Amino acid sequence: MSEQNGTAIEIKNPHHEGEMRDGREGHKLIIIGSGPAGLTAALYAARANLNPVVYEGDQPGGQLMITTDVENYPGFENGILGPEMMQIFRHQAQRFGSESRYEYITSVDFSERPFKLKSDRGTKLSADAVIVTTGASAKLLGLPSEGKYMGYGVSACATCDGFFFKDQEVIVVGGGDTAMEEANYLTRFCKKVTIVHRRDEFRASKIMRDRVLANEKIEVIWDTVVDEILGEDDPVKKVTGITLRNVKTDTVTKMPVDGVFMAIGHKPNTDLFQGGLEMEENGYLVVKPGTSYTSVEGVFAAGDVQDHVYRQAVTAAGSGCMAAIDAERWLEAQEHKDRVEVAS
Repeated sequence: MSEQNGTAIEIKNPHHEGEMRDGREGHKLIIIGSGPAGLTAALYAARANLNPVVYEGDQPGGQLMITTDVENYPGFENGILGPEMMQIFRHQAQRFGSESRYEYITSVDFSERPFKLKSDRGTKLSADAVIVTTGASAKLLGLPSEGKYMGYGVSACATCDGFFFKDQEVIVVGGGDTAMEEANYLTRFCKKVTIVHRRDEFRASKIMRDRVLANEKIEVIWDTVVDEILGEDDPVKKVTGITLRNVKTDTVTKMPVDGVFMAIGHKPNTDLFQGGLEMEENGYLVVKPGTSYTSVEGVFAAGDVQDHVYRQAVTAAGSGCMAAIDAERWLEAQEHKDRVEVAS
């Protein structure tokens, strides 16, 4: 259910049968992945009458589904819960004819057009164009308590959540450039920032190390790992501290903190496209500068799967818009080319 001009309206998920092509369900445009990039691409593509089908994957709505308050997305002056925001995105796209399928793509073949895809339910698909919006996942420690308090004091994005920890004490886990950037950023809000690193020196670049070590608000705990994240569920679910273990002495200590920021990097969700699309050394998809064009004509990429710099919902949405417009124009050019060839 959604609202328009104060009136509640029911939004239904459209279903596009697709035409059968050599035993495959054929579509003009398939979007692999959801989140701000995928659902914005779906909105623009649907408004262009491309009848997009969105394969939302195993985390429909992307990383914002594990985010509580989103306060830095324009248009929501009082903030909004991440899952609620993604449902609004989805309903808006569906209103114009985008279909969401809650399954994921298990194989792709971009060697010839139309492209061949297959879902986890065994559905064989073909697509004239594909937009990849599979995102990137934050690397985590793998602790059960980490998942329990994600969004309730545990975060993987200082830019997104740092503001919520004003005048509080937090830790940053990591030792690379990402950890240095996060720690420095957090000192704008936090009373104290402690970096916990498992080695006795940082992997970060010298300039980033120097900035951190010169910052009076930042302390470093060397040769130490986080064994547990402590918290409480009543009356408010929140982080209250951490259990630390020194890797050289095996000494275990407890430390009270208000927030835990994981900064051990991100992994783009690109395993599916290995050997099919050009990637950077770190696995992010390569796109033609200023566009969403990948190394394969007719395949476009948007969002964090091709962005290891900004990684924000608003930039992902913007690139999703770009990908839909690029795909629309490319498909139109292909149709014109086909008509000319038939006429000749």
